[in-house]
Amino acid sequence: MDHYDSQQTNDYMQPEEDWDRDLLLDPAWEKQQRKTFTAWCNSHLRKAGTQIENIEEDFRDGLKLMLLLEVISGERLAKPERGKMRVHKISNVNKALDFIASKGVKLVSIGAEEIVDGNVKMTLGMIWTIILRFAIQDISVEETSAKEGLLLWCQRKTAPYKNVNIQNFHISWKDGLGFCALIHRHRPELIDYGKLRKDDPLTNLNTAFDVAEKYLDIPKMLDAEDIVGTARPDEKAIMTYVSSFYHAFSGAQKASLRTLPASIHTPAPFPCPHQLLEWIRRTIPWLENRVPENTMHAMQQKLEDFRDYRRLHKPPKVQEKCQLEINFNTLQTKLRLSNRPAFMPSEGRMVSDINNAWGCLEQVEKGYEEWLLNEIRRLERLDHLAEKFRQKASIHEAWTDGKEAMLRQKDYETATLSEIKALLKKHEAFESDLAAHQDRVEQIAAIAQELNELDYYDSPSVNARCQKICDQWDNLGALTQKRREALERTEKLLETIDQLYLEYAKRAAPFNNWMEGAMEDLQDTFIVHTIEEIQGLTTAHEQFKATLPDADKERLAILGIHNEVSKIVQTYHVNMAGTNPYTTITPQEINGKWDHVRQLVPRRDQALTEEHARQQHNERLRKQFGAQANVIGPWIQTKMEEIGRISIEMHGTLEDQLSHLRQYEKSIVNYKPKIDQLEGDHQLIQEALIFDNKHTNYTMEHIRVGWEQLLTTIARTINEVENQILTRDAKGISQEQMSEFRASFNHFDRKKTGMMDTDDFRACLISMGYNMGEAEFARIMSIVDPNRLGVVTFQAFIDFMSRETADTDTADQVMASFKILAGDKVSLLGHGHCAGMPKRGRHWLVYGCRTLRPCRTTPRHFTAALTTLSPQNYITVDELRRELPPDQAEYCIARMAPYTGPDAVPGALDYMSFSTALYGESDL
Repeated sequence: MDHYDSQQTNDYMQPEEDWDRDLLLDPAWEKQQRKTFTAWCNSHLRKAGTQIENIEEDFRDGLKLMLLLEVISGERLAKPERGKMRVHKISNVNKALDFIASKGVKLVSIGAEEIVDGNVKMTLGMIWTIILRFAIQDISVEETSAKEGLLLWCQRKTAPYKNVNIQNFHISWKDGLGFCALIHRHRPELIDYGKLRKDDPLTNLNTAFDVAEKYLDIPKMLDAEDIVGTARPDEKAIMTYVSSFYHAFSGAQKASLRTLPASIHTPAPFPCPHQLLEWIRRTIPWLENRVPENTMHAMQQKLEDFRDYRRLHKPPKVQEKCQLEINFNTLQTKLRLSNRPAFMPSEGRMVSDINNAWGCLEQVEKGYEEWLLNEIRRLERLDHLAEKFRQKASIHEAWTDGKEAMLRQKDYETATLSEIKALLKKHEAFESDLAAHQDRVEQIAAIAQELNELDYYDSPSVNARCQKICDQWDNLGALTQKRREALERTEKLLETIDQLYLEYAKRAAPFNNWMEGAMEDLQDTFIVHTIEEIQGLTTAHEQFKATLPDADKERLAILGIHNEVSKIVQTYHVNMAGTNPYTTITPQEINGKWDHVRQLVPRRDQALTEEHARQQHNERLRKQFGAQANVIGPWIQTKMEEIGRISIEMHGTLEDQLSHLRQYEKSIVNYKPKIDQLEGDHQLIQEALIFDNKHTNYTMEHIRVGWEQLLTTIARTINEVENQILTRDAKGISQEQMSEFRASFNHFDRKKTGMMDTDDFRACLISMGYNMGEAEFARIMSIVDPNRLGVVTFQAFIDFMSRETADTDTADQVMASFKILAGDKVSLLGHGHCAGMPKRGRHWLVYGCRTLRPCRTTPRHFTAALTTLSPQNYITVDELRRELPPDQAEYCIARMAPYTGPDAVPGALDYMSFSTALYGESDL
């Protein structure tokens, strides 16, 4: 197999360079290769009645791969395994790879496992190897073969066409004119080349692809859009497709080869075959010398010598050979035309001998050229590999510098938990970095192995350096694992300690708060005012003491957590960098506060006992005060009510009332010692700081105020009676009038407070016949209530009434007067207003044309006068309306009962009962 082709498919350094470009095929190239290689495989598999859809999936079991090789090689492969297990698939693929290797193909980095695993990169590389071996390697044009031969064939076939310049298998084909030119050169009737435009690559490409598929049985292996849209189409895809054209037109190509016509004229002097054969025999050993050189310069010199041979020494010999053939043919023709026997050269100098020797020369020459090229490529590869080895080794050695010292550090021994976790994260990052460098180490080892296989002259130094790198790599792996184990072990211990610290903090904080609260409560100066409160405090204190055993257990549990941490530290020799990070509460602080609590408990017991005794003494004082207050308070209230009734009822003469009140006052004054005794008890309560008393609703302030009010009220009532006596004597008011005033006042004192408010006083005036407006009422109020308190006292009422009735007679006097004046039926002739008197209620009675006297006709007075106006025991409605003002008449009519005596007439009214009722304060 052509070493160039083998290198393209199997050289693992080619994929390594791809790895240097993001470790992946160019996506556009991969897409083109998938389509092209799939179509190429199907073009052969269809002969066996099958095809593939997914190139990396359908070859995984090896069955179709083996079938493809049988179709393109015409040979039978070993019987495939039909099982579905992975081992069966690997076995089939290995059979296919072994067959490829048997054809002289050197497979590097392509393993059956990768094909079975569906590795796209390796699958495409394998198919490309097959294409090179069975579709391209055998292409030979003149002195070139394989890729160069195919390129030369394309150049010669497309040379006459404009806008076509084939220099490679990528960008030279982007405009599609190269494909169209190949088709037109062999089948001009299929494409009108003159209509094609260079600026329309899509049309050109699709035209070529469609015509090739339809008329030449070449499947469509490429997409026009992919080729146009890619800056540099995939070389392998283009070569595969173009090789299909070569094989399709190979028959026509062979037919077009013509032997140059021999001259039928007299031949030139016949060259000596012996010299040509001798030259061939001398040249063949030189070409068969395949001793490789160690340097590129030496091999390039050999190549230059070979090119001089091809350019300077061989062409004359080719011409000499051709001339021998021409002369020999010409001679034979002339002899035949002359009917002479054919010329027979001596043994070993026949044309066939020359052709055979020349064939051997060309075969050796071809092998020599291939060897030179392979050796140059080998040396280029060795130089490239050696440089790659040095670069990768230097990079790796720079990366590993200091790594062993870093991994041997024991910084974790003094680290905290957070620092340990950070160290673990850092170590994980280092492990990731270490794993990433694994590929580099493997590449270094692979390069060294390749250098050994290619007989690199400096392999010992390469091997020594590679071994050092591998040993160092193994040591790094061991140190990495050891450090991880140490970090994880330390992390586990610190996490355990951290959990204990956290549990200690969670339990110590509330327990510390409880102790601080307990100390505050035990030292708190309590303030209680009742026996119940001190009993509640005592009960709460007893309950608190009952919790002390459990609290002590909690204290011991918390201290036990701290002791467990200390035990771990001592057992595993953990170097603790600090104290508990979750709390500042130390075991010493807990013990100190606990001792303080235990000391405060008996002190609290003593304080509660003393306070309980004090509250019992206070309770006795409360009961003693409450018993007296509950008697004195109601007594004062009763006396106040009795004085109120006395001031309102006022039975007997004013002098009798005054005497009774003075005796009542004396009995009140005699009650003073009990008040004083209560004051003494109150003083004791004050000194004991007692602020409330559930045994009584009376406070000393209430008692004092009540006592003062009682004394004030009795004194005021006595003063009022004395003032009434003075008023009576000064204004000549009879006892009867005084009683009448009292009755009227009490009647309108609805609230029974001894005072009438404004509304009550207005109603009283209206009942007495006053018909006044707001201004007149305000004038009267200014007289009876000069201080504008809104109330009218009985004394003010008496003063007002005494002024109003100073010049009037009583009802009996009026009635007596009327009876004297009435000799017969007296009629009420008219009424008018008395000069100098208010219009309201001022009337005078006229007998005939003579005015008798002015009369203050309040409802009671003027009704009394009615008895003088009518000597009968009744009066009629018409008489009242005729003789009295309308409001007076209607007032009397509404209130007089019908008269039912034997002398009654229709419409008679009983004015006697009406008058009696008025003076007796009836409900009329």
